[in-house]
Amino acid sequence: MNRAATRTLSEKIWTWILWVASALIFAFLLAPILAIIPLSFSSGEFMTYPLPGLSLRWYADFLTSEKWTGSLANSLMLGASATTLATGLGTLAALGLNRASFRGKGIVMGILLSPMIVPLVITAVGMYFVFAPIGLSANFLGLVLAHTALAAPFVVVTVSATLAGFDMNLVRAAASLGANPTTVFFKVILPLIGPGVASGALFAFATSFDEVVVVLFIGGPTQRTLPWEMFSGIRESISPTITAVATVLILVSATLLAVLELLRRRNARLRGPA
Repeated sequence: MNRAATRTLSEKIWTWILWVASALIFAFLLAPILAIIPLSFSSGEFMTYPLPGLSLRWYADFLTSEKWTGSLANSLMLGASATTLATGLGTLAALGLNRASFRGKGIVMGILLSPMIVPLVITAVGMYFVFAPIGLSANFLGLVLAHTALAAPFVVVTVSATLAGFDMNLVRAAASLGANPTTVFFKVILPLIGPGVASGALFAFATSFDEVVVVLFIGGPTQRTLPWEMFSGIRESISPTITAVATVLILVSATLLAVLELLRRRNARLRGPA
């Protein structure tokens, strides 16, 4: 007999209570974010409700101001560079840890994932004291290395999760047919763990693109990123242009989440019904 048809009245009431409570919690969490979007279309000089009128002037300012376009270009270049390094290093680390068995493996994994656990301010201070004496502060290379260290753990986690369901018999079969390790990796392993690698790369890019604390400690005047510019704007002179930038970042985040969901479904199809 269908379970839904045999539910008691109390079970139905608790189900509705759960749905209503969940909806209220989501509304409470999303309301501050959604409140920013209408402000970005305001024609007024201040961020106030009700809106005095509708305008795209703040989006035009974001797209035409050298300050904002320069910081956006810095964020994109930094995010792309850090993501490339983090994806490569994180994937290799996940493969090595998945196939190796040695004493202290858990300690090594803990060290790799420590940037996700240690408070970001402590990490930023530590990076500054390490990078400054060797000339890696206030330059682009230092920021790329710092963001790579922050983003790589996300790649390690996602690729390791994908490798948990990977059938190593496929690798042995390819090797028995004469394929060398490089061919096995690019023809067998990478296509199957591709969704996990892509998910890790998206997480790495989002982490780098949205990071501001490490940039404040290590970055120089020519490495002002978009989050840095927003942080400075909030502290010095609040402009409605910040709401336009925030709206764009919200759309980018929503797009990344949608892509991650598509990759998750593709990964589930590749693994099969199990």
